[in-house]
Amino acid sequence: MALSLSSLATAFSHLSLPSTSTSKPHSPPLLVRLPYSSRGAARLALSASAADAPEAAEPVEVEAPAEEEVVAVEDDLSGVALRKYVKQRLPGGFAAQRITATGRRKTAIARVVLQEGTGRVFINFRDAKEYLQGNPMWMEYCKVPLVTLGFDNSYDIFVKVHGGGLSGQAQAICLGVARALVKISTANKVPLRSEGLLTRDTRIVERKKAGLKKARKRPQFSKR
Repeated sequence: MALSLSSLATAFSHLSLPSTSTSKPHSPPLLVRLPYSSRGAARLALSASAADAPEAAEPVEVEAPAEEEVVAVEDDLSGVALRKYVKQRLPGGFAAQRITATGRRKTAIARVVLQEGTGRVFINFRDAKEYLQGNPMWMEYCKVPLVTLGFDNSYDIFVKVHGGGLSGQAQAICLGVARALVKISTANKVPLRSEGLLTRDTRIVERKKAGLKKARKRPQFSKR
């Protein structure tokens, strides 16, 4: 029995040695498998980041159109949007404003309102450049009194005009702006008067006469 026990002990000892020896070579496969699992985890992480990427990009896609819309509103201030803007600047209409004046030229009548601003001109709820067809002379008429006093970038001009043509309307606006500046301060009267901006031009087209082709043009005389 002793021999058998000793033989069993030696056998178990021999069995334990290979187990320890085999555990060492088996450890590398475990180490080799870990990178595969880490690769799988990395793939999962990449897929998760790809899934989250649209969510992260959504705010950028939403913010970009918002900025474009703001620029569009500022640049395309025309039509209904411009009309609403002018009404917001003139609560109660033209008659309810504090600095108002009327200018006339030929058959054109312009009601002018001045407000502190940056020098923009609005005529009949439209931009002055659009209304006056981009004519530089007519656009200059509207701001001559402001430029004379050095207020070209200090006031916004709101105009409601009717009658006559664009040339007469522009000159009527000039007279209305000059009269409105006198209401702001009587000290503005002297420089405006010296430039002739407060004088109403009474010249109008002479009416046609009966028997004549125009106001004074007569038909050719024939003796026989």
